[in-house]
Amino acid sequence: MRLKAITLLATLVLATGLIARPAHADKIRDLAQVAGVRSNQLIGYGLVVGLDGSGDQTTQAPFTTQSLENMLQQFGITVPANVRPQLKNAAAVTITAQLPPFAKPGQQIDVTVASIGNAKSIRGGELLMTPLRGADGNVYAMAQGSVVVGGISAQGKSGSSVQVNISASGRVPNGATVERSVASSFGGGTGSNSDLVLNLNTPDFVTAGRIADAVNRAYGTGTAQPLDGGSVAVRAPLDPSQRVSWLGAIQSLDVTPGDAPARVVVNSRTGTVVIGSDVRVSAAAVAHGSIQVTIGEQPLVSQPAPFGQGQTTVVPSSSVQVSENGGHMFKFGPGASLDAIVRAVNQVGASPNDLISILQALKQAGALHAELVVI
Repeated sequence: MRLKAITLLATLVLATGLIARPAHADKIRDLAQVAGVRSNQLIGYGLVVGLDGSGDQTTQAPFTTQSLENMLQQFGITVPANVRPQLKNAAAVTITAQLPPFAKPGQQIDVTVASIGNAKSIRGGELLMTPLRGADGNVYAMAQGSVVVGGISAQGKSGSSVQVNISASGRVPNGATVERSVASSFGGGTGSNSDLVLNLNTPDFVTAGRIADAVNRAYGTGTAQPLDGGSVAVRAPLDPSQRVSWLGAIQSLDVTPGDAPARVVVNSRTGTVVIGSDVRVSAAAVAHGSIQVTIGEQPLVSQPAPFGQGQTTVVPSSSVQVSENGGHMFKFGPGASLDAIVRAVNQVGASPNDLISILQALKQAGALHAELVVI
């Protein structure tokens, strides 16, 4: 059986490699980010109410009842100490959000709501007002609104159930209002603060040098200086208003990035294999066979003789079969390309897991001239 998925992947990679052979230019904005211009994570704890009996079971999630009692006390309602409300329409949730850079008070951001108890679904629920805090403990946003859930689940009285996606988490579009902005060093200053640093998305010494050269050609020698393979320092105007337009012009400059390293990425959990177009294999011969073990269970009923004193019992009956497919040997010529690798593997009908084992063995033998990354 040929590996259609791997063949298709190889075709795409080869086609991309053939097209991308000529030098191509990317914008600096696509290659690097400005140091200090980043989003910040926010988190909060709150309640979702208005559920249709799919909330937390308070006997197993007592913190939901405690949270509701604390909220009612703020409205002057005291629940007797000997009363334990049995809630079905409320669920304890965590709220997370990303505070974008330069966000100002009054702006709205999306939030993600996820159940932390045993609620079956938070579809149709209403998130009550919840403060969202940053890593420093300060409140940066307030969240509230209707929860939108993309999943659905249903269960019958007999125990049969069906579920599509996850219904215990959802989003609240524009569900949080920013209450505090985060200080940024982008405004400029004196001394070293007058420089901006561009951090490369993929560290590469060649790309860092080319970014510095492109900026120096546009704005004069000494404007940019590569600090290392992952960052470039640029001399910026001190006036913040000039910095915005100046940095926008720099991010629009075209730079030809360095060639990507030869790399093979393997996901051992899903069997996904991605092979770069520059991967080469030295002369090597590979033999790979697979062993298949089949275990069958067939319970048998042992019936006692008529008028006997025995009892009817179930006797297990197991069968174990071991089969080994014939191993095939294939040979790689010196400097074999990606096309030759995939063609040879397809000829022997190897599965993605077999391909992973073959690539790992080639790497250990020193025949695979590429970085092998296992994720």
